Amino acid sequence: MLYSKRYIHPSSKEWVVFIHGAGGSSVVWFKQLKDFREHFNIMLIDLRGHGKSADVHQAIWEEEYTFEEITKDIIEVLDYWKIPPAHFAGVSLGTILARNLAEIEPQRVKSLVLAGAITRLNIQSRFLVFLGNTFKKVIPYMWLYSLFAFIIMPRKQHSESRNLFINEAKKLCQKEFIRWFKLTKDINPLLKYFKEKSIDIPTLYVMGDQDIMFLEPVKKIVQEHKYSMLKIVEKCGHVVNVEQPKRFNKYALAFIQGEN
Repeated sequence: MLYSKRYIHPSSKEWVVFIHGAGGSSVVWFKQLKDFREHFNIMLIDLRGHGKSADVHQAIWEEEYTFEEITKDIIEVLDYWKIPPAHFAGVSLGTILARNLAEIEPQRVKSLVLAGAITRLNIQSRFLVFLGNTFKKVIPYMWLYSLFAFIIMPRKQHSESRNLFINEAKKLCQKEFIRWFKLTKDINPLLKYFKEKSIDIPTLYVMGDQDIMFLEPVKKIVQEHKYSMLKIVEKCGHVVNVEQPKRFNKYALAFIQGEN
């Protein structure tokens, strides 16, 4: 089972489950812990091959990775700890997993907070996927990952989140990187399905105004989906919760408390 860590609130019965992105780990949520623990029970999860889940015996993960199977990993953790319907926060690729969990088992999800959400691949991101698929078996994965990180988070003020993801990605191995990268073939069909099918779960998108790859598609999806809203954080890139934690925490907490 995946590595997870819980923080129990002395009186609240509400839970917030945090899901990180590809190459990261639950460490990316360290700037949320203090504020969120004041109000909620917290669960952090390291996805397969990431963070402390990299130490888990991987024999059960020899099959080809799919979004459905990785989402079921998360559900297994929720079942094990008997987590009631909860609020889910995701960042980057973690937003796809959170949204997919809401699709598979909507009764588990009270609301979604999606930071740096990926809702469509534009020309630049499709080129990155092509580049990665072409060279993933011949170039050291950290070269590719570092290149992707610089393209997605190019500015000086993005350096903290960029370096955080690069350092966490070093815990992956080449084989694990290739497994995760193969998921890219499933992204477009899944995102197209999500775009066409609105869900009646309250969803907050928190996006940086400098998130050049993913902000515009989110603007469009919010216009089309009745239960979605968008907060744009100024002078901020892709990993909003790391670059502008005070703003992210303020928006996310107000949203979740409002849904309660």
